[in-house]
Amino acid sequence: MSLFALFGALELGLIFSLVALGVFISFRLLRFPDLTVDGSFPLGGAVGAVSIAAGMDPFLATFLAALAGAGAGIITAVLNVHLKIMDLLASILMMIALYSINLRIMGGPNIPLIMEPTIFTVLLPTALEEYDYILRPVLLVILVLAIKLLIDAYFSTKQGLAIRATGSNPRMARAQGVNTGWMVILGMAISNALVALAGALFAQTQGGADISMGIGTIVIGLAAVIVGESILPARRLIFATLAVILGAIVYRLFIALALNSEFIGLAAQDLNLLTAILVTIALVIPLLKKRFFKAKRK
Repeated sequence: MSLFALFGALELGLIFSLVALGVFISFRLLRFPDLTVDGSFPLGGAVGAVSIAAGMDPFLATFLAALAGAGAGIITAVLNVHLKIMDLLASILMMIALYSINLRIMGGPNIPLIMEPTIFTVLLPTALEEYDYILRPVLLVILVLAIKLLIDAYFSTKQGLAIRATGSNPRMARAQGVNTGWMVILGMAISNALVALAGALFAQTQGGADISMGIGTIVIGLAAVIVGESILPARRLIFATLAVILGAIVYRLFIALALNSEFIGLAAQDLNLLTAILVTIALVIPLLKKRFFKAKRK
């Protein structure tokens, strides 16, 4: 695998680590099976791309994309909390609705950003443009670590602990005076804001937004969470979020390595197969570890 492909995989891994963090919040902390992410990821890309193409500052456009994602998460949570629609069904309904909404926002199936300014072109000096494939991952490392620290700090506050308590034991949380409905709405807003932020960054690195860019996002997010938990099993949140980030990076590196290895003979259409194999391995490893230690004790 070439150095260019390696840094490209690292760049995608860092972007999808934000998706993984969003999935971690909904699936692990809230215990909410949220398929909205397949719609909120392209929603972030659509809002960001349309705003930048209209002449808006790329930083503001990216912020608006995150807000749009938060709005999608709120609607999903409201469908579940106030309209009593089952959590999985509520997220599926929102995911389906977002497909049409994203087409409306973009006015077509895609929006190019090849000649438009992005947060990367603004931050990276023109003199170092030939090294942008190295500098972009560096900027993303700083951004992802900053967001990780903010998430760790927030979920250690009283409100953050209330969200975690809602996912762990909603009945006990209500007995302690926690408004669990509001906590679900807030947690889902944060989760989908992170996913939409990743979508906006993805659109800016890939040179445009496309209506199909969200297909399989939930699978990638779950794969990153599962792989990360297998690599670094942890109970403390600070290590759990780090594991999720590492999982996303390892996942993308594994995919890039497999697709760039000529002797294996895999192509881009084998991506879903590779994902299924990787997730299966990540799920089986902990089971094999338990059996190994049990056999060793005997």
